[in-house]
Amino acid sequence: MPTLRLVVNGNAYTLDVDPQTSLLTVLRDQLDLTGSKYGCGEGLCGACTVLIDGKAQRSCITRVGSVVQKKVTTIEGLASGDRLHAVQQAFLEESAMQCAYCTSGMIMSAVSLLNANHSPTESEIVDFMDGNVCRCGTYSRIVSAIQRAAKVMAGSPAAKGGSR
Repeated sequence: MPTLRLVVNGNAYTLDVDPQTSLLTVLRDQLDLTGSKYGCGEGLCGACTVLIDGKAQRSCITRVGSVVQKKVTTIEGLASGDRLHAVQQAFLEESAMQCAYCTSGMIMSAVSLLNANHSPTESEIVDFMDGNVCRCGTYSRIVSAIQRAAKVMAGSPAAKGGSR
């Protein structure tokens, strides 16, 4: 079996793994990073979303061999020490999760969006997040959380207070 070198959440790993294995399987089963969830296995629900070089990608359909030489970030790698990423904090403040199965994928997609567009409109958020499925239907709170995070990341003092 080939030896692959991966960088996940800033940590280097050397793994003996088939390059055709899904990234999700490697993250969950070999690296014990279980925040990314298995949902549909076809890249359609978004529960497995991670960042590859800062961009959202479905890890269930991404072959681990394709991410060698790239930076992989999972939900476990977003916080800085004890300080949550602005999107994670906004999801908490807006109660944007119910069962939370989709939450890590939603957050990772939102981070990718805000990396590319620092001030998205509601329509741009909805369009970008299309494909991330929340079976509990908290979509309006998810949009509010992303809007809040965008304001916090831009330094808006009004966004730092709670709305609930």
